[in-house]
Amino acid sequence: MNIFVAKLNFKTTSEQLEETFKQFGEVTSAKVIIDKLTNRSKGYGFVEMPDETEGFAAINELNETQLDGSTIIVKKARPKEEGQTGGGGGFKRREGGFRNEGGYRSEGGYRKEGGFRGGDRGESGGYRNRY
Repeated sequence: MNIFVAKLNFKTTSEQLEETFKQFGEVTSAKVIIDKLTNRSKGYGFVEMPDETEGFAAINELNETQLDGSTIIVKKARPKEEGQTGGGGGFKRREGGFRNEGGYRSEGGYRKEGGFRGGDRGESGGYRNRY
């Protein structure tokens, strides 16, 4: 059973997480998720327990309890959906993204129709056309 643990103290380690859950049974793995850019905890983690009965006991006993000074949230992890790779959005995303529909280069953005330069095709209202 995969268990999601949220609202962890940023100082809590994977080893501390494992020790906390071991009191309820066998723990296959315990991992605090670390941000790759900052190398700091994201404040949540996952614990894998092979026995569902022990897993549910851990969830029931540890949910909304204190761990390293933080009140943690413990629940059964939802399975990762097929094709799920992380968050959405991004640099060149359509519909309001950086380069499209109101973004950096089009329809009221930086370079066109009232943008900084007034556009490349003679549109008025830009910085250079007004001043």
